[in-house]
Amino acid sequence: GYRQPNNPAPVSGPGALSARTDGGAVEGMTQPQQDYTGFAYADLYNFEKNAVMIGLDGNYWLSTNRQKTGTKEKVPLLPIALEIIDRYNEHEYCVKYNKLLPVNSNQRYNNYLKELADVCGINKHLTSHIARHTFATTVTLANGVPIETVSAMLGHTSIRTTQIYAKVVESKMSADMELLKAKLFAVPNATSKVG
Repeated sequence: GYRQPNNPAPVSGPGALSARTDGGAVEGMTQPQQDYTGFAYADLYNFEKNAVMIGLDGNYWLSTNRQKTGTKEKVPLLPIALEIIDRYNEHEYCVKYNKLLPVNSNQRYNNYLKELADVCGINKHLTSHIARHTFATTVTLANGVPIETVSAMLGHTSIRTTQIYAKVVESKMSADMELLKAKLFAVPNATSKVG
């Protein structure tokens, strides 16, 4: 399997919401994979098993040349992404076609995302590309990953492209600065006496 050396237990998390219980296709599991790696649908669709590699840090990474731009895109794999890859390691489709994940057409994928949104009560139009935005904004930038690192992981040829994603988290930056302002310039309690 692809579990990180210090993470032997299976990871539970958002990926569990995507498992289909009606015997239907499994494409829904690739949404969390995109959420936690940032890869575009076209790249996710084309991943073969050899796309997983051991990085210089000794951990698993997912690597490809982006179909859209041809630039290298390498992402260290978070535990939930490893669990999803491991779950499908012996899947009939993956074995037969040497694929990392069982991903169907983008249209079918997006139909499953719509179904998931309905089942989970999510009032947002989910698409495979939204997962890339989720990785860039919610998973990385909003958690303090530097924009240069996010840009490299997304395989962007220009940091200006990544800055589009960064605008989404301006509200988070504003809220963080308000907290900082409150800490640094707190108004003394009116009941306390000075002097």
